[in-house]
Amino acid sequence: METLQYKIIKTETQYWDYCNRLEELVMQESNDPEVEEEIDLLTLLIEKWDQEHDTLGKSDPVEALKYLMGANKLNSKALADLLGVSKSFISEILHYKKGFSKENIRKLAEYFKVKQELFNRPYKLISPANAYLKNASVMNTLKQRRAAH
Repeated sequence: METLQYKIIKTETQYWDYCNRLEELVMQESNDPEVEEEIDLLTLLIEKWDQEHDTLGKSDPVEALKYLMGANKLNSKALADLLGVSKSFISEILHYKKGFSKENIRKLAEYFKVKQELFNRPYKLISPANAYLKNASVMNTLKQRRAAH
């Protein structure tokens, strides 16, 4: 008997594994029907977990955006077109290098039919000067180090 690749999500670890896999598939921007099926299945399983555990409401704005992009089969280029920005700007947002503007928050909330508060929560940006650091808690200390000198 064949083992199922995906099952109903029962743990938070499994949830994040599926989210990471969904992100990988969406970033591939493939037109392969099997990949589309996998995206649809993962989206369905993740949405079921989210509804039962309110995960989306607890995630940071970038994670919420990545999830919504996957759930809506929206790639970086399509999102850039929607917001009227470059694809590289979207990449910087998705990699925590740039934040959301008020206009971007408004457009995203309107497009995805969610509250603006989902994208308007504090989260840490990675300063390029500190990107080599592995400890996320010290990534944004460049200003503090300059002030100390």
